[in-house]
Amino acid sequence: MYQLEKVSHSEALLLIEKTIEEANKIKKQIAIAICGPEGELISFLRMDRASPAASRIAQNKAYTAAVDRKDTRLMGEFMLNNNRPPAFWGDKRITGFGGGVTIRSGEKVIGGIGVSGLSEEDDERIAYVAIKAVYER
Repeated sequence: MYQLEKVSHSEALLLIEKTIEEANKIKKQIAIAICGPEGELISFLRMDRASPAASRIAQNKAYTAAVDRKDTRLMGEFMLNNNRPPAFWGDKRITGFGGGVTIRSGEKVIGGIGVSGLSEEDDERIAYVAIKAVYER
């Protein structure tokens, strides 16, 4: 039998909580999405006053990081450096905007987190802070 290791719902809620804490520290509003390794949404939250567009972008970042097993910033760099626009993948949800980060257990990807609403650098930084807080205790 094949068993899939993935982010649990309780871990997803903790990841959301930690991202909100970071956003509150800088008095900004964001959207956060957590996916399993197959790209299915586990948890999502859009903070009050966060951009509605950030909702879809955060979900696409989490999805891309999970299914392509690569941080979205690296995907974006690959797209630019190799003349491969997102349409190359044949999947409308693939994005190269930074802020989508793989969640790993050792070397195995167990999900993806997507943060949107700030600069790509700040989105990515907040995602890493949340992962560290939940998985490196």
